[in-house]
Amino acid sequence: MGFFITADTAGTEGGHAATALGRFRHNPKSLLKLILLGFTLVGLPLIVALINSAISIDHLADQSRKAVYQAVQITLASHTLTNEINLMERSVRQTLILGDESLLEGYFKAHTKFGKTTANLFELSSRTEQRQMLAQLQSLETAIFQQISAASQIPDKLRELVQSFTPLLESTRNFSTAGYAQIELEVEEMQSMAEHAHTVMVWELFALIPFAILLAVGFSVLITRPIRQIDEAIRNMGQGELSKTIRVDGPQDLIYLGERLDWMRRRLLKLEEQKTRFFQHVSHELKTPLTSMREGADLLAEGVVGELSVQQQQIANILHNNSIQLQKRIEDLLNYSALQTEKSALIKHPANLASILSIVLQDQNLAIMNKKLKIDLACTELMIDCDVQKIRMIIDNLLSNAVKFSPPGGRIKIWANKINDSVQLDIIDTGPGIDAIDQERIFEPFYQGRRISESHVKGTGLGLSIAREYALAHGGNIELMGNRSTEQSNESDSIAHDHMIDPTQQTKTNAYFRLTLPIHDPESRS
Repeated sequence: MGFFITADTAGTEGGHAATALGRFRHNPKSLLKLILLGFTLVGLPLIVALINSAISIDHLADQSRKAVYQAVQITLASHTLTNEINLMERSVRQTLILGDESLLEGYFKAHTKFGKTTANLFELSSRTEQRQMLAQLQSLETAIFQQISAASQIPDKLRELVQSFTPLLESTRNFSTAGYAQIELEVEEMQSMAEHAHTVMVWELFALIPFAILLAVGFSVLITRPIRQIDEAIRNMGQGELSKTIRVDGPQDLIYLGERLDWMRRRLLKLEEQKTRFFQHVSHELKTPLTSMREGADLLAEGVVGELSVQQQQIANILHNNSIQLQKRIEDLLNYSALQTEKSALIKHPANLASILSIVLQDQNLAIMNKKLKIDLACTELMIDCDVQKIRMIIDNLLSNAVKFSPPGGRIKIWANKINDSVQLDIIDTGPGIDAIDQERIFEPFYQGRRISESHVKGTGLGLSIAREYALAHGGNIELMGNRSTEQSNESDSIAHDHMIDPTQQTKTNAYFRLTLPIHDPESRS
């Protein structure tokens, strides 16, 4: 069967595609951009935290470097000031003792070095207290320098000035002690800064890591949700569920992909409708000439147009039997079409399951007699609310399969039991069983298993599918219970349901189907 695409349909679908493509071009949001945005937003807080931590550590390192440098310079300068004061005092004492004024040259050199050292300390000192102490030192030293310069030629005055170096030396020691105390304060400040930076880093980690995790989870949902929607849409189409509209939320390229998938779904739905109509038309067109062929074969077999020879009678019987089989195949196609278009409404009323079984066995009697099959039947009077025609079709399909695959002279066992508010009908044949590969697909439409029956007429693969659909419509089900052991099933002719064979003990396998139906109509109860 080919594809039927009209010009109007093609134009409409092309318009949908153009509209979707236009939106995609004007709003080029893509999955790649969403992923990049997600990585950026997740990584940005962590990057900010790292930069902030790096700045804090750099600032702390700079402060430490300055503090160490100041400490070393103040220590060296304090020793230099003390040494220069001692040199100045020694030069004055030597001048007094030896009476040589030229010895004051050492004093003046020490004075010059003292002035430079205090000037350097002024540049290094950032505290007001240090500057005040340095100013006091300079003032004391300047006063002594002026007095010594004025009394350089009067030895007695120099003797009085020797004692002036003692308070100067004491002030220098106080400055040095204050410098060490100031260094300790700066060290304590740096420790405080380090603790503060550590605390900030810890709180940033506690705040940013959960935030980053939440962002990652959020973007994971945004990224995986449209992919899950696409996967679900493809799975639904693969299972033949074409009625549900496909919608994909997320980046524009995935939305566009979802729209194309929905376009494919609509095309498949139209093709499915065309296929169903094709089955209906072909089945109806075949049914009319087939009826004439069957009636003609019946007339020939009955000898209405004249007595037939043995060979002619055999040919007439072959025509008659195959026309019946062909009619069943056509009815299967019609029933399948009705199921697909939801036109198979159930007409339920109380019916006797035993009577239905009896009618089905009569319909299959010719095939049963041809194969010389033995039927073990156990069915009590069980009244159920059902559509008799549909239940008859279900049982007919199950029984015809059992007859088709049973060898000549085989046995078919049929049990019917009441279990709580349901009826269980079990049918077991003595055929080759169902291949393990086929068991999961045996109820699919048009699927035919690997086992080949001895019949020359090949089925459509619709019987079990239609039977199961009708069973489900009644609120029941048909299950393949597995393959049973023929050897053990022949050990006893008992047909009691409680003595059925364990499927785990197998020598030669056969098929075992179970039909479950509610006794009362579930819809009437609700």
